[in-house]
Amino acid sequence: MTKKFLFLTVIISEFVIYSVYAQSTNFTPVDNNGNPIDLTGKHPSAQVITTAVPFLTISPDARAGGMADVGAATSPDANAVYWNAAKLAFADKDMAASISYTPWLRKLGINDMSLSYLSGYKKLSKQEAIGVSLNYFNMGSITFTDQNGNAYQDFKPKEYAVSVTYSRKLSKYFSVAPTIKYIYSNLSGNLTIPGSTTVTRPANGAAVDLAAFYTRDTKTSGMDSKISFGAIISNVGSKMSYTTGTTKDFIPTNLKVGLSYQIQTDQYSKVIFSVDANKLMVPTPPIKVATSTSDSIVKGRDDSNAGLIGGIVGSFTDAPFGFRQELREIILSYAIEYWYNDLLAIRGGFFDENKYTGNRKYFTLGCGIRYQSFGIDFAYLLPMAQNNPLAETLRFTLHFDFKSKVRQEDILIEE
Repeated sequence: MTKKFLFLTVIISEFVIYSVYAQSTNFTPVDNNGNPIDLTGKHPSAQVITTAVPFLTISPDARAGGMADVGAATSPDANAVYWNAAKLAFADKDMAASISYTPWLRKLGINDMSLSYLSGYKKLSKQEAIGVSLNYFNMGSITFTDQNGNAYQDFKPKEYAVSVTYSRKLSKYFSVAPTIKYIYSNLSGNLTIPGSTTVTRPANGAAVDLAAFYTRDTKTSGMDSKISFGAIISNVGSKMSYTTGTTKDFIPTNLKVGLSYQIQTDQYSKVIFSVDANKLMVPTPPIKVATSTSDSIVKGRDDSNAGLIGGIVGSFTDAPFGFRQELREIILSYAIEYWYNDLLAIRGGFFDENKYTGNRKYFTLGCGIRYQSFGIDFAYLLPMAQNNPLAETLRFTLHFDFKSKVRQEDILIEE
């Protein structure tokens, strides 16, 4: 309970929400005398980018979870609504749905937090599909106390996002998809912070995703193969506020690009190699030095009050240490997936975040089974660092697929 209280206190105070579950160490940019240290950029202080509603960046399903959060260019399934909705136009099933469940932060001894995800799609024709999803983050229950430790309110924080998407092929090999979503985050209800006139409140907002997907069959040394590219800008939306004040936080607008290469090694086996690159498109905080009266910026610029477009555009040039740090903010995920007869899958991946921007580094393992219209996936996380709060994270996903229904108009389109 104490750990959860500290977790939510940080969120409600609108401090480093994202770093709650990022394996990171925030080094101070000043020494014991308050003097700046090492501002050359060779060994910079950690610059963890923080946002509101960071649950939107958590991998919700077990297939991608077993592949180190790779999903921009992998083969389509119902969870493509989250990873890259443009893939749905290439789905080979008429309709599919999935439900996923992830117990959250169990390594910290918290037993009532979880992430649930429900998604599905329906093909309208060979060229187009629609999809919907619900992403629900349950934070369990919490007792708020005053500075003297006296309890004054019990609450059950929660967050969710509802998404609707439309995916369409623009050619035989290329598709696009816009997605709209509604985001709701209730971390404390309507709570007056003790010793302050500030009142917290639920935050809500809207956002859009824009996705593109390209896939093409080819040959490699006489073997059937496929190469796919994917790109998505997700969570493009207005800032959100948790109080009645004027302070607002950016939501995790993110740019993801990915490449996937599939090769059919024999009649029954295929192997898929995938890589994704991610970059948050929100301002990087400047390096500040605390003084007796206020904080002064010694490196970088403060774009916390920038608007939506200004924050996105500025996110490519605002790092205190310039282009070198912008490159450090890119997160890379590598994955391999093996399928036997489209029935059994074994997966693995590596998630690599720079030590100066979060330092989340972990391996993932996963497996899956498909039988007729039913499937199930499992994923397990193995961090490189000890005492990582993400250690031993498990994910579970159930799939329900329905075979394609051949339409006369689809045959004409193909011809």
